[in-house]
Amino acid sequence: MKIVNIVPGFGGTFYCGNCLRDSAFVASLRQAGHDASILPMYLPLQVGINTPDKDIPVFYGAVNIYLKQQFPFMRNMPSWLEKFFNSTPILKFAASKSSSTRATGLEEMTESMLLGKNGNQSHELQQLVDFLKHHEKPDIVHFSNALLLGMAEQIRNELNVPVVFSLQDEDVWVDVMSEKYKQRIWDLMAEKAAVVDAFIPVSNYFASVMKTKMRIPDAKLHILPIGIDPGKYQFSEPAKEPRAIGYLSRICEENGFGILVDAFIILKKDLRFKDLKLRVTGGKTGDDDHFISEQYRKLRENSISHDVEIFPEFTLEHLHKFFKSITLLSVPVLNGEAFGLYQLEALASGIPLVQPRLGAFPEIIESTGGGMIYESNTPQALSEALAEVLDSPSLLMQFSKSGHEAVLDTYDCRKVTLQMISIYQGLLNKRI
Repeated sequence: MKIVNIVPGFGGTFYCGNCLRDSAFVASLRQAGHDASILPMYLPLQVGINTPDKDIPVFYGAVNIYLKQQFPFMRNMPSWLEKFFNSTPILKFAASKSSSTRATGLEEMTESMLLGKNGNQSHELQQLVDFLKHHEKPDIVHFSNALLLGMAEQIRNELNVPVVFSLQDEDVWVDVMSEKYKQRIWDLMAEKAAVVDAFIPVSNYFASVMKTKMRIPDAKLHILPIGIDPGKYQFSEPAKEPRAIGYLSRICEENGFGILVDAFIILKKDLRFKDLKLRVTGGKTGDDDHFISEQYRKLRENSISHDVEIFPEFTLEHLHKFFKSITLLSVPVLNGEAFGLYQLEALASGIPLVQPRLGAFPEIIESTGGGMIYESNTPQALSEALAEVLDSPSLLMQFSKSGHEAVLDTYDCRKVTLQMISIYQGLLNKRI
């Protein structure tokens, strides 16, 4: 089976769970004997593993589509200029700028993208369709998220193949938009969803969210969790001397880093946790600099900034060192999220979780037995949960063992991939 995965890139400046998910999935499809490839959009993937073949360009280059959206006269730019703006150095520069990775101010762009051939990116859409038709010739086209729905109808009609969309954290992008656009975008996504053959939400929680927001019929929903390759992670017992709280995600306000810092400050006032460290990785964007500086100000005021260490690199090789240095992991995302790949990476490494009762976090903790859920998502509540787990070696070991076993039993990407292949085959059989 020939499967093409269309995946938005992020440029490599921060930890992107969705990008890592898609890259690992393609590798697993190949191991299962299928011809699978990744087509990056907007920005290079830069995930360090399973990157696209060298002859595959970045489609819908972020700089080109921004310029064409904002300046109508640029929609007829010469091909040499278009190639320049789509070059790797220019796209990497764009990735380092905050506006490339946030929705605020890009509402019109999002709407135009969803309009497909009737939007300002019709030229880019036709380039993608032609490449798929003449170069890839897939049996299935699988999109990374539903913000790309504007491409579905033309690809499905011109290639005559099923189109599949994963569903993960689209609400994080849409729900921060201005009120003028928010419902308009959801309605447009619901309209475009009608031509899609199947949707793959990554959790029961998110299936419920997107079923309501996009009015997706049950028959098109196939809930399938994220999977990882456990063999790529090094299992070890949680760190004991010194004990350390870990954080793995983009270092930003939305992902709850401020809550974790405040909880750490509370814990350090307790003599039981005099030795406690906070170890952080996941990168950032330019938008996050002021927020991070504010967190360090609080740490300095409490004379504990020396107990915080930031790991600048977060490739798999560097994550091995990171996980061996921590006792547990907490990423207290303000509003929760659809899944959170970092949780599986931690559990596969023997590291327990402490997460808020938000989004899919309770679902994952319950299915793995790999950690503790707390509420509400405040520094005080988090500090109390962290203290309970950190102060109980038996609880730490129980969570470590249960979580690791659950990854092997339930979240092994090879098992998840077989389920996905079954869904693909069912879609193809309907067309015979």
